[in-house]
Amino acid sequence: MTWRYRGLMNAPLKSPFRYFDSAPEVIRLVVQMYVRYPLSLRNVEDLLAERGIDICHETVRLWWNRFGPIFAAEIQRKRVDSMRRHTHWQWHLDEVYVRINGEMHYLWRAVDHDGEVLESFASKQRDKAAALKFIKSAMKRHGKPRVIVTDRLRSYRAAMADIGNADRQEVGRRLNNRAENSHQPLRRRERAMLRFRSMATPQKFGSVHATLHNHFNQERHLVSRQEFKLRRSAAQAKWRSLGA
Repeated sequence: MTWRYRGLMNAPLKSPFRYFDSAPEVIRLVVQMYVRYPLSLRNVEDLLAERGIDICHETVRLWWNRFGPIFAAEIQRKRVDSMRRHTHWQWHLDEVYVRINGEMHYLWRAVDHDGEVLESFASKQRDKAAALKFIKSAMKRHGKPRVIVTDRLRSYRAAMADIGNADRQEVGRRLNNRAENSHQPLRRRERAMLRFRSMATPQKFGSVHATLHNHFNQERHLVSRQEFKLRRSAAQAKWRSLGA
């Protein structure tokens, strides 16, 4: 039994592309175009047709649903391992409403001091239970920060008092602009998708979109043109290696 277990642990992982006739490079390109940019399914289909790649818009939907979470999980795992070596001294927490089939829901987001989205969580309520679940999930994956900046929503204070973290909370009118600005890329994608259709969609797409945004966001306004090109090439090289 031990020998069989070790053999399974050392066995090579199967490729996620093994059941598809299309090249992995094409699949990665489709997922990158649809998730990263505010394009509709048919926009991606038309752009690929200009490159001589003939696929249906429903294929775009299938590929991002199947491979988007796989790519995001691989990127997220590597980033979390590297980020855990450094101290998280400040987080920004905020929630934004999303309308699903005419009903109001909320998408919670945790952003670090560098503007990277750490966690996304969708819920139907904006109460203490939802805030507590969101904060615990973020801390379990990324550790505890020194300071947590929030708005004046009482659910944050109640949740952090429950876990004994109330002394780390900071509340201010403009202190949380970093988290509020992080909603803008997702809002542009939401308009291109003509809003979300089910409760699972904002949770799934929000997590995948945040991971890809972090991966390709090279802080262009803070570095020189040469440094930006090097970082962009490195990010693109890592993207091409996903699922290999």
